[in-house]
Amino acid sequence: MVTVGIPRALLYYQYYPMWKVFLEKLGAEVVVSPPTNKSILNSGVTRGVQDTCLPVKVFFGHIIALVGKCDLMFVPAVTSLGKKSYNCSKLIGLPNMARALIPESPPLLAPEINCEKGRYNLYRNIYAVGRYFTSNPFKLKKAVEEGWASNLDYWNKMSDEKITPLQAIDGKLSTDVNASSFTVALIGHPYIIYDEYVSHRLISRLQKMEVKVVTPEMVSQEELDAATRRLVGVPHWLFEPEIIGAGGYYLETGVDGIIIVAAFGCGPDSMMLSIVEHRARESEIPLLPLSLDEHSSEGGLVTRLEAFLDMVKRRKRVCV
Repeated sequence: MVTVGIPRALLYYQYYPMWKVFLEKLGAEVVVSPPTNKSILNSGVTRGVQDTCLPVKVFFGHIIALVGKCDLMFVPAVTSLGKKSYNCSKLIGLPNMARALIPESPPLLAPEINCEKGRYNLYRNIYAVGRYFTSNPFKLKKAVEEGWASNLDYWNKMSDEKITPLQAIDGKLSTDVNASSFTVALIGHPYIIYDEYVSHRLISRLQKMEVKVVTPEMVSQEELDAATRRLVGVPHWLFEPEIIGAGGYYLETGVDGIIIVAAFGCGPDSMMLSIVEHRARESEIPLLPLSLDEHSSEGGLVTRLEAFLDMVKRRKRVCV
């Protein structure tokens, strides 16, 4: 049986259930890298080049962690999902960077997912992956259909049950908090806020402080898209709904505060953050921006977090 490695980083938190079902239905065995730790981060940092952002360095570390444990490495290049919105250039170029910087990696399964090029191009790239495992077109078609169905179930489960990707995948992180707690929207890319090592266990910390945490995945895609259009019109970036859309939605529906987590030096994130910050000031909702890199101090993050929550508590007492 062919073993396929999936790095637990970047788009893992958005598409892992779909990838897993698709590959297993083709007859592959899926192996996932362990959660991010100091060793994984350090090994990824050593392969990064100038201006490589933290999430990509973490991704490199996860590829290295899978070397010797799989026959193939699954690293798709997700360029666009249509609507003339595009992914970050570093994510589009992941397969090329991985081949150049991690030569010891097993061969890559690197289909280009670009809906702007049309359905035929998309199917051709997906079927090219399937031919690594089977020559049966009916088996491949069924794998594609079941993978897509699992993706829809995954996103519907999160928005319907108000849970995070970690809970939907493996049941981690309880959202049960004291009934008297206040609500904070935690907004950011899934590969930052759900990587407990990179985010310094931010969700767990908030829950221990009796904060009810809501995230972009707890909102339906239709509502996120609508909120994005109300703020910026037609989005240019593929990930605008998870930042701008989520920020706009929670500001409109009402939360006690917003925390936005971004990778240091990310140009698109800085632009989207400024839009949400501007709207938060208009709505008079407290907002805490957090910028993380491999040098970010856990102590510094905790200090800022405690000060922000104290401000939110005082504001809520005054408003009541």
